[in-house]
Amino acid sequence: MRLYVDGWDPGYGTSFDNSGDGPASASSAQVAPDVELPAPDWRPIGPRGDVPMPPTVLLVDGVRRIDAGMWVADDDGVPHRGLAASYAAGVVRCDLERGVAGVAGAQVRRGLFTSSPTATDVRVGTVTYTAHQMGRDDQATLTGGVQAQLAALEAAVSGESRSDDDLLVVDGPLRGRQHLPRAVGYIKTHRVEYLPAELAGVVTRLEAGERTPVFRLGTTWDRYAWYLRLPTASRAPWAGVVRVECSAELAGDEAVALAYRSAATLPRFASSAYKDPRAPQNLVPIAGLERRLRSMLGDARLLYRTLILAARTVIG
Repeated sequence: MRLYVDGWDPGYGTSFDNSGDGPASASSAQVAPDVELPAPDWRPIGPRGDVPMPPTVLLVDGVRRIDAGMWVADDDGVPHRGLAASYAAGVVRCDLERGVAGVAGAQVRRGLFTSSPTATDVRVGTVTYTAHQMGRDDQATLTGGVQAQLAALEAAVSGESRSDDDLLVVDGPLRGRQHLPRAVGYIKTHRVEYLPAELAGVVTRLEAGERTPVFRLGTTWDRYAWYLRLPTASRAPWAGVVRVECSAELAGDEAVALAYRSAATLPRFASSAYKDPRAPQNLVPIAGLERRLRSMLGDARLLYRTLILAARTVIG
């Protein structure tokens, strides 16, 4: 028997998530493995010396916070559950030629998510929670509404500070941003097993900086994808492994070129375990951006008191 310790802080779950559909369960996704290599020839692919890092890398991420659970009463007295949430998205611009990085753009939004058909924006002083009507008031629907608005905000900031030869790295799936040039989605956790067993074995054999061949993945939307292992001291089978994806609208050779470029670039940004409990997958610029965005959300206790005041005015 062999034991492995996952490098992630247990407070964040694990890098290989077994909630819901566990990692051992087969995905219903359609997988076409022959984009770069025929399935029988699959093997770990190392970086190519003739593929340089881009001069500029842009990394996009977002954060959200539930400020308060709410009840919204209509004129007929029927109460509807709701959530008041703050969320923010931003982009870090890394100039690799100059060795400098900074936040190139960030936006903050606040929303009231409820099934009430008569809900209106909540304004107290300079704070505004924009009303978003949801079809139901269960927790999953309400939090899904928050996530959808955050994804839209991330898409809005993704186009900022672009240059002609950059690489755009979106923290999370690329869905909704497939149209952006030179963009890849960066997925840190693995909830289901997309590859059949004979190909998944290639993932666990990856060394730091190596990737799998590119494959085409189809669920509710299509994209190209590949797995990449970042530098890590752990020898656990999936330690340091991320999934990277790009638009299915690209030609196969264009997707392969992006895969090589991602393998040349992303390991540079891998975090260290003594600095980040989600190392190495939580990239250093992303971690810094998350801290900046959370500070921009404002003081949670002050906003909670603000919402109590608003409830007395609007509902009470």
